[in-house]
Amino acid sequence: MGTAPGTRTGSGKRGLVTVAVAVVCAVTVLAAPGTAFAAPAPDPTPGASASPAAPVTNAELDAVRKKLDKLYRAAAVATDEYNAAEEKTQDQSAQIVALARKIVKGQEKLDELKDRAGAAAAAQYRGGGLPPEAHLMLSDDPQDFLEGAGRVRQGQHATKGLLGEMARTQADLKQYAKDADAQWRKLEAGRKAKAAAQQKIEKKIAAAEKLESELEKEAKERLAGLEQQAAQQAQAAWLSSGILDDITGEATAQGRKAVAYATAQIGKPYQWGAEGPASFDCSGLTSQAWASAGRGIPRTSQAQWKQLTRVAVQDMRPGDLIIYFGDASHVGMYVGDGTMVHAPRPGRSVTLAGAGSMPILGVVRPDPGAKAATGTTPPSAPEKKTEKKAGATSDKKAEKKTANGTANGRADENPEKQKNAEKSADKKAERKTQKDSSAGARTSGSGSGEKDSDTGTDTGANAS
Repeated sequence: MGTAPGTRTGSGKRGLVTVAVAVVCAVTVLAAPGTAFAAPAPDPTPGASASPAAPVTNAELDAVRKKLDKLYRAAAVATDEYNAAEEKTQDQSAQIVALARKIVKGQEKLDELKDRAGAAAAAQYRGGGLPPEAHLMLSDDPQDFLEGAGRVRQGQHATKGLLGEMARTQADLKQYAKDADAQWRKLEAGRKAKAAAQQKIEKKIAAAEKLESELEKEAKERLAGLEQQAAQQAQAAWLSSGILDDITGEATAQGRKAVAYATAQIGKPYQWGAEGPASFDCSGLTSQAWASAGRGIPRTSQAQWKQLTRVAVQDMRPGDLIIYFGDASHVGMYVGDGTMVHAPRPGRSVTLAGAGSMPILGVVRPDPGAKAATGTTPPSAPEKKTEKKAGATSDKKAEKKTANGTANGRADENPEKQKNAEKSADKKAERKTQKDSSAGARTSGSGSGEKDSDTGTDTGANAS
């Protein structure tokens, strides 16, 4: 009859299981986070002159500042590429591990089906394999034959079902292996993308650090001053548009938690690819802040810009994310009062800055459906408004003070104060009436019957 199905060797099983185990081990290696290497220190300048160098002009320093901005922005773009590749490799690794588990379970199921099919074949073999007519002729009781024939048909049906299930399981195993291979290729591509992005980051940061290292201490301080001045000028231009008059949104409960987390990280250093707790890059800070508030958001600034709900700048509220530059290479979190918190760049720490200190691409909201939390107040910024329109603000304050001083006579401007003034006048009139009445009682025949011109109250002794 040939070899029974259950007698096949286990080499196929061992092969698939071995492959599955190898896949898991390899994924562990490939999916490990890329090692961050310190940027190489600049080569010492041989034979440097001991004579003092000529002072650097402001124009030269400003050119250096712009070049540094360009280098660090390129590093930020590469950091986004690295973070995106890291996110993909983690997802692909998880899929490969899941497929490996399916392969192991599928192989175990296939082995069980083979055992059952082998047992059915052995039972048929013990029956001699005679046709039903022969069993009928050899049977002493036709009823027994019919019952036996029914059982045989059931057995044949079950065997057919087993064979069909075996075929489907084998097909599933082939598909799992095919999917695992595809994910493996994607994982390898992601690993290469991570490595390329890492090299690009390190190259840009090294170039920027080398450029800064060539400056004297005094020039570095002036450079920092120029950077601050450029940011202040950009913020002043943004505020001069009157934008803060329109930004009155209140934070949601989750938004307040996200802001609290982000501002608690102030002072921690920037590190590309970092998500805390000791250091952060720009999108690492914003994504972790919202994760702490119970809402997951995309990891990179570019993905945050693409996937989160966009809102108008004048509609933003604390907790919203401000995306900067045309390539969405930087992100900060709005905290109110025209201010945002962000992780700026290598060599800097998490800090507060003007929301308009860099070119704004747009604003995105991680919790678009949530309502403002109760008990919050709009993020007003009287100091910022004073900077924006110092003269106009002073005039308004003076007008307000004058109005408050004359409110007792202007019920249309302050009804509450007018009401209080009327009550005070009534009390004064009452006291005056009592005083005059007492005086009239002491002076015989002095009742005049006249009325107080201010209160309209009878003040004479004859008043009824």
